[in-house]
Amino acid sequence: MDLRGVTQLRRMVCDAYSAAAEAPGEQHAFPVGREFAASLGYPPELLAGLPSKSAEAFSGVSNVSVFAGIHEGATVLDLGCGAGLDSLIAARRTGSRGKVLGSDFSEAMTARARAAASDAGSDNVLFCRADAENLPLADASIDIALANGIFNLNPERCAIFRELARVLRAGGAVYAAELVLAHPLPPGNRTAADWFA
Repeated sequence: MDLRGVTQLRRMVCDAYSAAAEAPGEQHAFPVGREFAASLGYPPELLAGLPSKSAEAFSGVSNVSVFAGIHEGATVLDLGCGAGLDSLIAARRTGSRGKVLGSDFSEAMTARARAAASDAGSDNVLFCRADAENLPLADASIDIALANGIFNLNPERCAIFRELARVLRAGGAVYAAELVLAHPLPPGNRTAADWFA
């Protein structure tokens, strides 16, 4: 994919996810919301205890923050944090001695995540707008990274993996969930809007 195609794809994906943040109850090109999160295995009692701002705009592909090995006191990166659902779950799991850094390329999603953290009273979570392939983090500063459905949305996958390797401490872990095509799309079915870059 050439630079113009990458730029166009990123803009389309960002616009789509920003629209989900701003109006989660409307129709979107992907599933969104609390019921969808529950269908992926997030326990209903856990969802009930989290701010609606994070659950109603959830748009991941798995319950990564539930199955990840997050220990108390860990520093966690939620890469592509969206509305902050996984970040808030991780913040509970790290306890007061840990911290969670959520990053997303959509300012609208980041704003929603900040509002959800404020509603939850979570003071060990911080959200920033950042591109996954260019994180504003120091080398070897993260114990655990979560990635819930971002690799299919960004053609800069190699750069994202390099960034994850850079920010993880020795012995750190990445817990990722992703949608993967089993077979290439037929040539006639591919368009600029295909998000499997």
